[in-house]
Amino acid sequence: MSPTPPAPRTALVLSGGGTRGAYEAGVVAGIVEVLGLRPEDPPPFHVFTGTSVGAINATFLAAHADRGDLAVEELLSLWTSLSLGVHARPSFGALRRRALLDIGGIERLVEAHVPWDRLGRLLDDGVVHALALPALHVASGRTVVFADLAPGVRFVPSRDPARLGVTARITADHVLASAAIPGLFPPRDIAGRLFYDGSLRFNTPLAPAIRMGARRLVVVSPLHRDPTRSLGGSLDALGPEPATATPDVTFLAGKMLNAILLDPIAHDLDVLERFNVLVDLVDAAVDGDAAGRIATATTERRGVPYRHLHTLAVAPSEDIGQLGWDHAVAHRRRMLGEGPMGWLVAAMTRHPTRPPSDLASYLLFDGAFAATLIALGRRDATSRAPDIRAFFGR
Repeated sequence: MSPTPPAPRTALVLSGGGTRGAYEAGVVAGIVEVLGLRPEDPPPFHVFTGTSVGAINATFLAAHADRGDLAVEELLSLWTSLSLGVHARPSFGALRRRALLDIGGIERLVEAHVPWDRLGRLLDDGVVHALALPALHVASGRTVVFADLAPGVRFVPSRDPARLGVTARITADHVLASAAIPGLFPPRDIAGRLFYDGSLRFNTPLAPAIRMGARRLVVVSPLHRDPTRSLGGSLDALGPEPATATPDVTFLAGKMLNAILLDPIAHDLDVLERFNVLVDLVDAAVDGDAAGRIATATTERRGVPYRHLHTLAVAPSEDIGQLGWDHAVAHRRRMLGEGPMGWLVAAMTRHPTRPPSDLASYLLFDGAFAATLIALGRRDATSRAPDIRAFFGR
């Protein structure tokens, strides 16, 4: 009797987005709930990749991947414990540290609540196949994907000269480098080199998961895609223009963060689906010899062949930018007592008739807002229960 082939690797891919990362944690909690996973059950994921705040979530979950429930309730507790006065304190040495915020609160959270020895053991024992976190090298402008691999797992490097794959034992420094949003947090030193947030060039790390052997991808994005948006060829498709004064700097900053951190996600998923269609057509149209030659040619060109990748993507059913604005307006008085960052958030909402700023949803290191996003993520996942059960073969 021939041996049973190993199950295809399933990857969890988490994007960046500041405090929108609470939504990602809620989605994972919803998946655990839908599948009825208990601590003693086999884990649903073998490969973990994440950028920016997704790096924090991915690393925590990977460190508990010997549990079917991934200890996700502990992650939710960390999110709801956030406080503007602790985790978004201003950096009084801003010019020296090249950052507006003091990294201390987030640094202590990552260092103290990720069981680093446990993560290393799970990788060494092959329970976790791989963990990959991108970060941007400041001097060269290249994205470095740091990959921690189990024995026997290969990370096929990209042929893209803008990206560099480096195998390393993941530490808090790698996580904090991937999450170091320029201007807000200081760059992180790794081996004498400075790194910033990986989402600047690589917000949805699909490719590393694929290049580490994943054939099935669960992708969680904090970007709301409005299904009612028109694709028409006139300016009327943009909707009505707000009848207000010129947008202020906080409004523009929020739109810039959306463009840098979130907008590429939709494109990446669309490209992935196009390649799935193309691969299926080629497989149906050519015989075995021709398919082999195509696979050889693509492998020589990009390092790995094209394969059909089973993908489950979950995104917010509501606009998180609007939720952040509404939360800041509703809690404006409380924000004023949360220190300088609270004052800034409250200042954004002093003219509630202005267009809402998405910036608030990135900066609201507030446990109550995190709870709102967690509830949304859990709800969005459980509403996809049939899709989730089918994807995981339940």
